[in-house]
Amino acid sequence: MAIISSNGFTRRGLLGAFAATAIVAAPAFTATAGYLKGAGDIRRIRMYSGRTGESIDTIYWVEGEYIPEVLKEINHFMRDWRNSKTFRMDPRNFDVMAAAHRLMDVNEPYMLLSGYRSPETNAMLRSKSGGVAKNSLHMKGQAADLRLKSRSVGQMARAAKTCSGGGVGTYSRSNFVHMDCGPVRTWGG
Repeated sequence: MAIISSNGFTRRGLLGAFAATAIVAAPAFTATAGYLKGAGDIRRIRMYSGRTGESIDTIYWVEGEYIPEVLKEINHFMRDWRNSKTFRMDPRNFDVMAAAHRLMDVNEPYMLLSGYRSPETNAMLRSKSGGVAKNSLHMKGQAADLRLKSRSVGQMARAAKTCSGGGVGTYSRSNFVHMDCGPVRTWGG
C-alpha cells in the first residue's frame, strides 16, 4: 500500500523522482525566468553546518510546488546559529543555490556559514566589520554565505552569476560566496 502525504505525493513517487535526478543533465541557466522554468520537476538542496554539526539533504520542490514541511526544515537548519532564532527563508534563494550547485557538477554539500541573521546578530557583526550591510538580506531570509571544499570561490561565484537570480558576493580572502535572491548584482573579488 502506497502512503500518500498531505501534499499528494507518494513516498515511492518521490523516491523514483529523486533517482531520476541522477541521470538528468543540468541545464545552464542564463536568466532568472529561464532558470525557474528550466529547473525541472525536482529541486534538491544539500548543506551542512560546521557551527551546529547538522546537515540537510532534501528535495524541496516537486512538480512545480514547494513542499511546505520541507521548507520548515530548511528554515530551521538555516537559523541564526548564534541565538537559534528562525525565520521564514525565501525559497527563491534555495533555487539559486540549487541551480549553482548543479551547474558546478558536484556531489559535495555546501557548507553553510550564514543563513538567516537576526537584527541583533547583524548589528554585532557590523560593529566588528565594515563588510556587513546595515539592511542585509540575511535578515530578510534571502541570503546565504556558502563554501565548497572541491570548488574555488571563483568557480562558485561564476556558477551563481550564471543563474542571474540575485546578488553574488565573492569573498576570496574569507573563502566563501554570498548568494541571495535580491536584485541581480555582483561585488567582491
